[in-house]
Amino acid sequence: MKILIVEDEPKTGEYLRQGLRESGFTVDLVQDGLDGLHLGIEGDQDLIILDVMLPRMDGWGVLQALTQAGVATPVIFLTAKDQVEDRVRGLELGAADYLVKPFSFAELLARVRNVLRRGPTATESPTLQIADLEVDLLKRRVTRAGKRIDLTPKEFGLLELLMRRQGEVLPRSLIASLVWDMNFDSDTNVIEVAMRRLRAKVDEGFEVRLIQTVRGMGYVLEPNKARDV
Repeated sequence: MKILIVEDEPKTGEYLRQGLRESGFTVDLVQDGLDGLHLGIEGDQDLIILDVMLPRMDGWGVLQALTQAGVATPVIFLTAKDQVEDRVRGLELGAADYLVKPFSFAELLARVRNVLRRGPTATESPTLQIADLEVDLLKRRVTRAGKRIDLTPKEFGLLELLMRRQGEVLPRSLIASLVWDMNFDSDTNVIEVAMRRLRAKVDEGFEVRLIQTVRGMGYVLEPNKARDV
């Protein structure tokens, strides 16, 4: 599959191009908005990774112009613009996903693959839900049974990962890579501590427990099952 990267920071662009090529993708890289627009219209890309702050034409304008030209190629914004209104604007313009810099390449790769699986016309709901637990990705707000739950940025990232892959047992090594951007060290208990704190906030006081530990394997988000420990 072919990916177009529109990124004006040379080191970031080369890092992305190398990582995606090593992951099996064909990659084009341009460094300003107009070049990105022209290649996006004329090319045969399966996905566009688009910065917002670009020379000659910003990412907002590029996506709007692509849409007006009838281009259905899905777009992932990858940008340092991290305000709620920026994420809202990006998704309202039709972006398939929005990832804020600095970022984990492992998370970017997972999002790329997820968007490609969904196809060119799919859009992501800004809300994730399981049982009475809701996560608003745009407002970065978590509620359960209508009650607001305050999380740290790492706790939110951990819960978002569990929500996106609910029902799937996630090993500690994968969690370490996607949330902490580090290789798993069996001598550290950082994941166990974070999961314990998250579980206390999400599950404490509720009859149905959602965050489960699967002994010897990892963690899974799903309502109480017999394999709980």
